[in-house]
Amino acid sequence: MKAASRRTPSPPARPLAGRRAQTLIVQGPDGAPLELDLAESPLGWLATRKGRDGRPLIDAAQLLAGERLRLDFTRAGLTPRVTTNWSPAGGGAGGPEAFSDMVMAARGRVQAALSAVGPELSGVLLDVCCFLKGLEEVERERSWPPRAGKVVLGLGLDRLAVHYGLANSAEGKASARTRAWRATATE
Repeated sequence: MKAASRRTPSPPARPLAGRRAQTLIVQGPDGAPLELDLAESPLGWLATRKGRDGRPLIDAAQLLAGERLRLDFTRAGLTPRVTTNWSPAGGGAGGPEAFSDMVMAARGRVQAALSAVGPELSGVLLDVCCFLKGLEEVERERSWPPRAGKVVLGLGLDRLAVHYGLANSAEGKASARTRAWRATATE
């Protein structure tokens, strides 16, 4: 007879190092606080990584602007469907009368934000912020050189932050003063 083999119990599951949930509480368009999970967003990953100069790859204003665009995009119902839509094609529940004011307002905010950014940068913002594609995937799809997506995304997020009024404030020396302010005299 063989002796019964002993199994040692496996250690309890632990979250991977650095993979703990990171949440950000922001003010939504309607003024209510919203909790965003940064672990599911490529922007959250970029905000936690530092560049060669020691600064984050995207700053707080860029992160908030991108997450606000994603929130409006989701509220507007613009995310692609995963399943088949079996509703009738004409009228009924799928017609324009089914849209609530909140959905229509969110669509308007997305359209205004993308118009403010411009057509050159809006595609990258949609891919990364709304469709949650990684920068390497965006670069590969657009045949861009490595690390070009980071630059283009940064420019788009800067414009988006300015549109939302989230631009970082400029700080100067407290002792700096205007020495002279002159205007030409006109007669």
